[in-house]
Amino acid sequence: MTSQTLAQKLLAAASGREAVRVGDIVTCQVDLAMFHDSSGPRRLKPMLEELGTGLWDRSKVVLVMDHYVPESDDESRRIVRIARDWAREQALPHVYDSVGICHVVVPEHGHLRPGMFCVGGDSHSPTGGAFGAYMFGVGSTEMLGVVTSGEIWMRVPETLMMRWNGRLADGVMAKDMMLHMIGRFGMNGGRYQAVEFCGETVRALSMQERMTLSNLSAELGAQAGLVAPDETTVRYLHDVGAPAVDVSHWYSDPDADAQWHDFDAQELDPQVAAPHSPANTAPVHAYPDTPIQVAYIGACTGAKLEDLRAAARVLQGRRIAAGVSLMVAPASQREQAAAEAEGVLSELTQAGATLLPTSCGACSGYGGSIPEHANVIATTARNFKGRMGSASAQVYLASPYTVAASALAGRIADPREVLQ
Repeated sequence: MTSQTLAQKLLAAASGREAVRVGDIVTCQVDLAMFHDSSGPRRLKPMLEELGTGLWDRSKVVLVMDHYVPESDDESRRIVRIARDWAREQALPHVYDSVGICHVVVPEHGHLRPGMFCVGGDSHSPTGGAFGAYMFGVGSTEMLGVVTSGEIWMRVPETLMMRWNGRLADGVMAKDMMLHMIGRFGMNGGRYQAVEFCGETVRALSMQERMTLSNLSAELGAQAGLVAPDETTVRYLHDVGAPAVDVSHWYSDPDADAQWHDFDAQELDPQVAAPHSPANTAPVHAYPDTPIQVAYIGACTGAKLEDLRAAARVLQGRRIAAGVSLMVAPASQREQAAAEAEGVLSELTQAGATLLPTSCGACSGYGGSIPEHANVIATTARNFKGRMGSASAQVYLASPYTVAASALAGRIADPREVLQ
């Protein structure tokens, strides 16, 4: 049989073929369709009514209310009410209302498993690739086709292999790895390709850190961001009560045709992306004496339990600088409860952090309070102008370690100086 990348194996399985080649047009059977209050019912409901059709399989649909909750105005109340009413009308079995961000909530409830083919109504849906599933974001029109037919056609992409060797230094995380790659290749560096993260550095990462890699592959312009499943994946799935899956088949053949890029994890410094693009990335020491007024630890890329632990390590027994507002929005209620049980939340609040709801919040320009003209350092995925609400804010992206260290210093700071 022809050697295949992981992406090719997943697409071959989804399209009922033994193998596929780059450039093939295939029709794939969808195992899971996920959307949220912003991307889902308010757009799909009128289109479905106009077509006079229903959902192809309710058991394969997941709806998450995370963008406009908690509702703070009439428009958000209207959007969320449409989602809740439609979920009841359709008798959807998998609805997660105000319990966290979709990219974290879906896997922590066991919906993602190796070998699956999934679509999501959100650009950061490639997060599912961390579990050895082929998952990518689609628009409302494509999602309409999926939820009525259970199918979607696509072209088999090339694979970029991002091989990381060595061990990350203390204070350096998957977020730094991704900011470095985005800075090197640009936001169109993946141009419809599938990206696979591999090497000893990646194998040593936890599932939550792998999720950050896959999530941010969207910022490379990639369609999918994959990590081959292994024992780490199996343990996570067991812990969240997902059905057991044989992962032995889901890997890239060593001689499969792919474009390889190598990175040395030991040489990686904490990274910071300057306004207004994740590609404006440089090592943290490139930003000396850059003051910050707001530090935000939130979003699917920066507020999972391990992210909160990292921030708490930096802040433990210390107080944030005068004039700095530190906001923490855990990625889900499950993560918040675990952080509370471990004492992580108390470390954060004792340092001066304000706790915000478990939702997309300020990352999508909703919730939180980003003052005009403020310098913000955030764990979010994007720092486009106006992304966090204020068009005049200057948003810098970094890891939870770096955001916490910057909150202490009142300027962009290297977390390694605190951790030492």
